[in-house]
Amino acid sequence: MFKDNNQMYRTGIIVGLAIVIALSWGDRAARADNADRIQPWSENPRYWQYNGQPVMLLGGSKTDHFFLLDDLKGHIDEIHAVGANYVRNTMSQREGVELKPHKLRPDGRFNLDQWNEDYWQRFENMLKWTHQRDIFVQIEVWDRFDFSQTYWQISPWNPGKNVNYTYEQTGLSAEYPAHPGQDRQPFFHSIPGMPRYNKKLDLVRSHQEKFVAKMLSYSLQYGHVLYCMDNETSSPAAWGKYWIDFIKARAAEKGLLVCTTDMFDDAYLGAKAVHAPIVFDDPEHYMFADISQVNSRNFDQTHWDQLQWMLKQVNRRRRPSNHTKVYGSGYKSFGTGGPEDGVERFWRNIIGGSASCRFHRPDSGNGLNDLAKASIKAARLLESQIKFWEVTPHMELLSDRASNEAYLAAKLGQRYALYFTNGGSVGLDLSNSPGAYTVTWISVAMGIVVENSQALPSGTKDKTVGGGGVVTLAAPYKGGWVAAIVKK
Repeated sequence: MFKDNNQMYRTGIIVGLAIVIALSWGDRAARADNADRIQPWSENPRYWQYNGQPVMLLGGSKTDHFFLLDDLKGHIDEIHAVGANYVRNTMSQREGVELKPHKLRPDGRFNLDQWNEDYWQRFENMLKWTHQRDIFVQIEVWDRFDFSQTYWQISPWNPGKNVNYTYEQTGLSAEYPAHPGQDRQPFFHSIPGMPRYNKKLDLVRSHQEKFVAKMLSYSLQYGHVLYCMDNETSSPAAWGKYWIDFIKARAAEKGLLVCTTDMFDDAYLGAKAVHAPIVFDDPEHYMFADISQVNSRNFDQTHWDQLQWMLKQVNRRRRPSNHTKVYGSGYKSFGTGGPEDGVERFWRNIIGGSASCRFHRPDSGNGLNDLAKASIKAARLLESQIKFWEVTPHMELLSDRASNEAYLAAKLGQRYALYFTNGGSVGLDLSNSPGAYTVTWISVAMGIVVENSQALPSGTKDKTVGGGGVVTLAAPYKGGWVAAIVKK
């Protein structure tokens, strides 16, 4: 008996050591994996790093519910071909009944305890194919537009459309006709303590948690994913914070680092915003900022001023600031403007110090049309000479500038990125930066470098300007231009 016990003791020691070693290796593996995942850059947290290296996120796509495209792989290749590396992926639930996340029964109702494998296979394919091409995915978990008005009538979450709960059991209604911006839908108040919460909504929340857990079962396997809780929410912050905590807890169980945020609708108001400032002093929940809504309703110099105010507030606790939506097309009444406004906003964002920028889908944005492709190509050409994370705005160095004519970011004495919205001429003060500088002109409209000595000051040769004074620089022609001015 003693011998058997001794053997059991030794076996227990061996098993225990094996568990400890396995856990140790697991922790080390998780730490190694975390080092390669997308996260704020250690040297400049205003920008992103991936695989330990800084990276600028630029993108455009023809839709937001990216993973549900029938021609997904081809569109991913199209995005990759122009140098784009950033997509928005809403976990959309507004498509027809055949592309909902839950299983549709023969009787036309959904079962929230079973899944539509086609929906989730498309999601998995998207994650795999973007990962293979180093294209970063910003997921939006919930989109308020999917749960009101006509979309509620075909929603699996509507009690009249599923077999899991009733209107009486949940307190949900058959119709929510108001614009979702009015926040009338109790679906987004299922967290205890929220204004429209009632205990009946606990049943709904249990299925919401299953949905998010299902999503995470795929996405946590990949390190190129960012998590935004909502599309332009106007619900109280408690809603988004609950899902941020839920996602971070699931990731922590696996020892994984994930970056989370929420997108508030009123960011376009700048200092007058009520909800957007919640992000400024809570870097634990809002590990990065998505300030996309500053790109609607704001135009020209006002857009730049609102952007700079917003970035200043976010960077009190330095984090990346993303623009997963740059409006500018369709001339919508709420303030998209036209295609040219989308291009200008894109360039003001990246010159202004943002960590990412993506053209919004048509018809509220340029998507991946020729204008978007050209801007992305042009931005990558600029990046080949001037890294965005090495420069900051220096508008004080420009003179003889009209409103919205030109914008400047620089690493003083080394590199200057000068963007013209539509031709023009400005003075660049290089008084404290002597030396010779090469000037490369890049067409924003064509996405190519253009050779044109007429764009240089009179008497200048070899595309070179000298520091030590104020240099006048004129765009070669009308239209958008960016000059890379780099010290020899």
